[in-house]
Amino acid sequence: MRRINLLIAFLLFFGLSSLIPVNVIAQELTENTSPLTEDVEKSDDSKEEKKKDKKKKDKEEKSEIVHIDSKFFLNAGINLLVVIIIIGFIYHRNYNKSEILFTFFAFNIVIFLLTYVMNHVKISMGAAFGLFAIFSMLRYRTEGISPKDMTYLFIVIAIGMICAIKIDLITLSVICAILISIVLLLDGNILFKRQFSKPVLYDNVVLIKPENKEELIADLKSRTGLNIYKVDIQKIDYLRDMATLEIFYHD
Repeated sequence: MRRINLLIAFLLFFGLSSLIPVNVIAQELTENTSPLTEDVEKSDDSKEEKKKDKKKKDKEEKSEIVHIDSKFFLNAGINLLVVIIIIGFIYHRNYNKSEILFTFFAFNIVIFLLTYVMNHVKISMGAAFGLFAIFSMLRYRTEGISPKDMTYLFIVIAIGMICAIKIDLITLSVICAILISIVLLLDGNILFKRQFSKPVLYDNVVLIKPENKEELIADLKSRTGLNIYKVDIQKIDYLRDMATLEIFYHD
């Protein structure tokens, strides 16, 4: 009898337990394990973010290193070659101003090095403004600096900047060839005749009248031996019978 009662109790217990839905048990199990999975996912995300931050820092550190490689020496050689052709074989041969050659070459080399470094190193906005202020303070208080000298100075500065930026060799060679050709055509006595000017103290005040312009030019040509084509009157001194003229002539 006891065995029958135990068997019935076992069957009742098994039947009641089978009535409990399986999905409830599974849901409880997932709820218990979900915090663990969330912690694992968070730890994986944090590791990936750390790796990305480390890669960014490594890239920034590498980008701030200035590499002196074969490309640097090649660009520097092209820069010096172009400046020597323009300043040495065109400017110096035409105007023979040796005292300003140092200015041309010094500006070119400094601008080349500065541009090359700025292409590889990040500078702050304050440093950029400070650099601009330093250049704005430079003043050359020379007596006879002409617009043509300033033009050549701008050309050598532009050449230094172009040769220092990151462009391929073919493009750089084409740009430099264009610059040399333009300077040679415009100031090499090919398309236009070279024009020169200089001040002159003139003692024959009678010939400075407008109606005596041709006689004035002829007299100046005979005295100076220059091919004068234009004369400007700058100043007249009737006490000493002298006039300050600026003569324009071709080579």
